[in-house]
Amino acid sequence: MSLLHQFCLFLYDSYVGTTIRESANLFPVIETVHVLGITLLVGTVAVMDLRLLGVVLRGEKFSDVAGSILPLVWTGFVVMFASGFLLFWSEAAKSYGNAAFRIKLLLLLLAGLNPSIFHATIYRKLESWDDAPVAPVQARVSAVCSLALWAAIIVAGRAIAYGH
Repeated sequence: MSLLHQFCLFLYDSYVGTTIRESANLFPVIETVHVLGITLLVGTVAVMDLRLLGVVLRGEKFSDVAGSILPLVWTGFVVMFASGFLLFWSEAAKSYGNAAFRIKLLLLLLAGLNPSIFHATIYRKLESWDDAPVAPVQARVSAVCSLALWAAIIVAGRAIAYGH
């Protein structure tokens, strides 16, 4: 048995994991908070992505849109991450062997790399395209990747309940 599997069993069998899992109300409340966190995160990220694609807010500078929205993005991320960890904690043993859960984690990693690459590359030249109605190709590719990754993360998250 791997160290990771042992850790998952430890979490699953812990007081916190058992309490969340066996509570009639706690798991559904945490799951609802998780969905609301994802909604806030993905909704706000989608606005920025759609701005990059020139679909919405074409007359606004990207930096203004991002500056207004980023606090909500981070709030959604913190809520999603914290509630997701609690959900994982309560079902860690089941999640360990669940293919959909593993796919979701991989997609989350890619979704985290996407803005890192965006900020390390095309965002460095923001002054030259900040007020353009449509961002440069590299920024639009990043936006399409972001939208696709978050959609896939949501699908994978739903599939966790039906996985083995």
